Amino acid sequence: MMDRRAFIGCLGLGVLARSRDVRAQPARRVPRIGILSFAGTTAEIAGPEPSRPSAKFLVRGLRELGYEYGRDFVTEPRGAEGRPELWPNQATEMVRLAVDVIVAPGPYLPALKRATSTIPIVMAAGSDPVGDGYARSLSRPGGNITGLSLQEIETTGKRLELLKELVPSAAPVAVLWNNVTPHSARYWQAAEAAAEKRGWKLLKLEIRDAGEIERAFKTAAAARAGALLTIASSLLFGRARQLAELAAANRLPAMYDLPEYVEAGGLIGYGADLDEIWRRAAAFVDKILKGAQPAELPIEQPSKFNLVLNLKAAKALGLTIPPSLLARVDQVIE
Repeated sequence: MMDRRAFIGCLGLGVLARSRDVRAQPARRVPRIGILSFAGTTAEIAGPEPSRPSAKFLVRGLRELGYEYGRDFVTEPRGAEGRPELWPNQATEMVRLAVDVIVAPGPYLPALKRATSTIPIVMAAGSDPVGDGYARSLSRPGGNITGLSLQEIETTGKRLELLKELVPSAAPVAVLWNNVTPHSARYWQAAEAAAEKRGWKLLKLEIRDAGEIERAFKTAAAARAGALLTIASSLLFGRARQLAELAAANRLPAMYDLPEYVEAGGLIGYGADLDEIWRRAAAFVDKILKGAQPAELPIEQPSKFNLVLNLKAAKALGLTIPPSLLARVDQVIE
């Protein structure tokens, strides 16, 4: 039989051995999610409670899936504050940090594609992923990029129709687009096809950089354009307030591709719900962190679109909103 002193000694050795085993076990690695924002600041997209809507809805989506910040994931945020020249360095930095997955809006995709072919990338609103060469098809992307598209080609004609419904007499309708962005030409072609089908006259306003925006508005005024349609591009999105002010100064009713333009003072916008897109991006992050390959995750089309109207801007332009159009508005800004 073992005496009391020997028993206590053995018990102590057992506890010591177990404590050594616990210390020997490596700490569980917490996945890191890189978040890129071309318009926001790093502070706005950082931490468990980001203030920027994009990152806020991504984190909210992860929380809805059972993820807890700090326990199940952390983020590596980088905001470009509307400065495209920062995108390549930020993409390279994500690769250097060896994050587990990168979530980024469409404008970052060229830089990210050059920076890595292995780190999974979830695009939050890619303009035309197949047409731009980021995926072989929507159903089977085939590379390291997946996520959600904006479906902009399909909505370009719809936005032109809505604008003509608001301003039926507008002729020509000026179309402002950045011809440096590859997919913008396809959007122009979609607008042109919609106009030809209905006998509407368009005025093409091609710009290469921000310095040509004011000149484009002068061209529209000289041609007596009756309304303005903008084509999606990060160049224009980063200057939403300037566009709204120039449209108001030139008394041009303007239709934009995203509601954010209307919040900046623009007249009317129709496009995919970006908040919902970023929330849905969380589902892609979840699948990737659980082992799914981006090459096999089908790219989603947006399921929710918003029509937003700024009544203050309409009043300043002396516009009367047709009741049939007003009935379809999802959000009214007074």
